[in-house]
Amino acid sequence: MKYLWTEDTGAGLHFWKLVNQLFFDNALVVESKESNQGILDSLISLNAKEEDEYYIAFDYVPDNQDIRNKYRQLKQLVEKSEAKVIILDMICFEYFILAFDKLVSWTGTGKTDKIKMREDILAAIEDHRIDLSKIDNQMTMHYLSGFKRYSTERVMKSLVGEFTQNEKWSVKGPLMGECWYKDCCVSEHPDSLRCGKPEVDDGNEKMRMLIQSEEIQKVIMINNSN
Repeated sequence: MKYLWTEDTGAGLHFWKLVNQLFFDNALVVESKESNQGILDSLISLNAKEEDEYYIAFDYVPDNQDIRNKYRQLKQLVEKSEAKVIILDMICFEYFILAFDKLVSWTGTGKTDKIKMREDILAAIEDHRIDLSKIDNQMTMHYLSGFKRYSTERVMKSLVGEFTQNEKWSVKGPLMGECWYKDCCVSEHPDSLRCGKPEVDDGNEKMRMLIQSEEIQKVIMINNSN
């Protein structure tokens, strides 16, 4: 069997299940370990069969000391696994959403300041972190300085929230917002934020476009042969 273990719950776990369904034809067993420590604990007690493979979706941002320490432990466990465990080279689920080239047009956001910040931050990503030396826009630097506990992952989550405030695009709840994976995007309440204009209505096609985006494809090129 092939397994994909994630620390994500809620919308992040839902995302990986949709990836499994639409990209891997449900060939993977997708499981949430609920935290990065949960992944480590599961690997420590792992008793893998000869044919088993494990893909680990572990959020890695080196500007968080605790995560850096846990990632070091993860790599040590992987080295002992005889190539049965593979770490997916990713920052976090929210980075996939933030880097998606259709995010602005699909969500219909009118926040020009946040659109500029998104551009600055994406251009400054290097080695799983935001390289602040690459940002010269004072508005963006002021935004980043406002985090009491700064880390690249916290910035990603916060900025994605700015673009997905409409509940139908939200990636904070128990599932991804309906607009990501269903056939339409309709604001049902007159006070709802606008939904934007995806060029396709079909829910599966929208998710395929997200999954086939460059940053996600870098991560999930898993061998899905039987």
